[in-house]
Amino acid sequence: MARIDVLMPQMGESIAEGTLSKWLKHLGDEVKRDEPLFEISTDKVDAEIPAPTAGVLAEIKVQEGQTVPVQTLVAVIETDKSVATTGAPSAAAQRAPAAAPTAPPVAAAQRAPAAPGGAVVAAPKGGDGGETAEERLRRKSTPLVRKIAAEHQVDIATIPGTGFAGRVTKQDILGYIERSPTAPVAPGAPTPSPQPLAPAVEPWPGDRVEPFSKIRKITADHMIMSRRVSAHVTSFFEVDYSRVAELRRKHKATGAERGANLTYLAFIAKACAENLRKHRIVNAAVSGDTIIYRQDVNIGIAVALDWGLIVPVVKRADELSLSGLARAISDLGERARTKKLSPDEIQRGTFTITNPGVFGSYAGAPIINQPQVAILGVGAIEKRPKVVTLPDGTDTIAIRTMGMVSMSYDHRVVDGADADRFLADVKRTLENFPDGAI
Repeated sequence: MARIDVLMPQMGESIAEGTLSKWLKHLGDEVKRDEPLFEISTDKVDAEIPAPTAGVLAEIKVQEGQTVPVQTLVAVIETDKSVATTGAPSAAAQRAPAAAPTAPPVAAAQRAPAAPGGAVVAAPKGGDGGETAEERLRRKSTPLVRKIAAEHQVDIATIPGTGFAGRVTKQDILGYIERSPTAPVAPGAPTPSPQPLAPAVEPWPGDRVEPFSKIRKITADHMIMSRRVSAHVTSFFEVDYSRVAELRRKHKATGAERGANLTYLAFIAKACAENLRKHRIVNAAVSGDTIIYRQDVNIGIAVALDWGLIVPVVKRADELSLSGLARAISDLGERARTKKLSPDEIQRGTFTITNPGVFGSYAGAPIINQPQVAILGVGAIEKRPKVVTLPDGTDTIAIRTMGMVSMSYDHRVVDGADADRFLADVKRTLENFPDGAI
């Protein structure tokens, strides 16, 4: 007989806390080893957490919607199935709000809180004026928060934090900057402008009120920050995909045999990967008043989920064949939908592709995925009438497979000529795609 503790896992080096978004098992349920036990949401990824052992779910320590630090005791599994559970959660636990607590729950307080990286934080010092564990944890924050603070010359210690032990979160520092337009900023960094508070909206009878999910809140904050930071401009190009359509028909069967679904998106990603190394400014990032030209070509592919949007990343996409790229896109998309992605698989992107065309959108102007400087939008690909020039020089109207691509880019560093040259090369690659590249 053994009682096995289930702890909040650390889903990435910089992750300090997680939100238990959903229990997949109930109190008293039998569980198998590696069977999904609960779902968590972090600043990086949503994921299903498997049971560490087989047994019975004997105790639930953290309720759905609660945000707790990593290594917090979440549940207890009893490996002896004949032993009864400890009963339903306490009334206090049932009354626990769905919001993130500002202090560790009782279960977590029974052990020293964990610092990022898995190190145990020592107990607070006595009254000698030394720095307490909570103060150290608050000051450390996450790399992203420290980066934002450095760019805007903000002292993290002056910001009221809503995370564990008063830890300053990304939302805290962005809100502070928005509310403090006179705060000093680093040379070359974008000057924050005051943001008007949105008016309170009252629900009407019959309305359904639902709070933002973790992933929706993160997406909203990231999009607002991106529009505030980057000078967005969008260019549009029309692409004749008839050559790609021909190659897809020709190689569809052999591609399937190799486990590669040769979608239009795979061809587009391949064309972008080949041209990003040629147009380095489109594969860059901005840090203050400097430009970082990325060595790797890591393409993020936006995946629309029922509960939000996530962007898994194909690492070193320019080194993959078309078939390899197609397999990688399919694999990441499937694991995004089943919550099997690791935090590393949604980080370190250098360029993003979003494909609203699968839903019928003709074209759009997507928001840049920070800290990148460009994002490609793919419109609907369909047969349309097109004026074509015959070999004898005469013009005629033909049925061609056409579609729009758009690219939003950061005009602080990417000029219109840079963006249009890149798009022109992507268009040329797609319209003259070599048969041997399959």
